[in-house]
Amino acid sequence: MTRFPVCRRPSHHRRRRPRRRRLAKALLAGCLAVTLTGALPAAATDSTTRPDFGLFGSLEFRVDDLSAIRQWTGLLARHAGDVPRLAACDADPAACGSSRVLAWRAHIRAQTGRHILTQLQEVNRFVNQAVPYLGDPATFGASDYWATPLEFLRAGGDCEDFAVMKYFTLRAVGVPDDQMRIVVVADTVRNLPHAVLAVEVDDRTYILDSLFDPVIGHEGLRQYVPQYSVNGTHRWAHVVTPELIDRFHRQAAP
Repeated sequence: MTRFPVCRRPSHHRRRRPRRRRLAKALLAGCLAVTLTGALPAAATDSTTRPDFGLFGSLEFRVDDLSAIRQWTGLLARHAGDVPRLAACDADPAACGSSRVLAWRAHIRAQTGRHILTQLQEVNRFVNQAVPYLGDPATFGASDYWATPLEFLRAGGDCEDFAVMKYFTLRAVGVPDDQMRIVVVADTVRNLPHAVLAVEVDDRTYILDSLFDPVIGHEGLRQYVPQYSVNGTHRWAHVVTPELIDRFHRQAAP
């Protein structure tokens, strides 16, 4: 089973112990071992719609089997069970059950039909301010838990929960699933694992991050090294080398 590295509160700047670095390396190796079996580079399988480089300058390998990421598949199943409640909330505000859920559904209606770049900016800002940033042990009593939107709005969440909430919000306003991915990255500046949402618009990839409200192209975030990514139909492993990163940033430079 692929494990998600626990997110840390942004204000924490402690040096990670060597054991945690070994665990992070083991996570990436395990993800690659599981994902590369039978996979093809995404650029080769979808070269007409994707840029030459993958996320953050990586080489990507894509498969359509989500079973290795059980946190994600479990979340999708729980969210499917929440759909009737969300439909009832949309039909009758009294059925929403909380002011946060009511505000979320109102935000979706307000963003529907707007230009996609406006949607990205407004959704990133809204979700970043919606709930407090809280770690999984304190919030859900588990070291690694991916929250559904309703769970997130009820209890708060950590970095992957913010990314998941943005993913489902943008799906609700009409952004296609195949333009979005939740991305697990290593933040080389803070020396911490992290998660963001990547959205492709007109052959450019934008990053929605819980650490800041502006939406930034992935070429502008050199501190992030992708480990794996996932959406509703596919998952990707990412291979990064210094040569790839150098070529990517030289190509992206104005």
